[in-house]
Amino acid sequence: MADKTVDYTGLKCPLPVLKTKKELKSLTSGQIIEVIVDDVGAKKDIPALLTKIGDELVELREDNGNLIFVIKKA
Repeated sequence: MADKTVDYTGLKCPLPVLKTKKELKSLTSGQIIEVIVDDVGAKKDIPALLTKIGDELVELREDNGNLIFVIKKA
């Protein structure tokens, strides 16, 4: 279960990645955030961001054209 859910559907690159990065900064270690986007570019951009900053992609699933990232703060 996510501690927080954010919905960035309708936003185009790079906004979903930038907003995800900002949200991750507000979390404490071990917290889970669910990020919902519909920009296909985020499918590679958000995992690349997580690799760079060290947070963990727990799950990536697709639902009705949306990408749902479940991320655990390192």
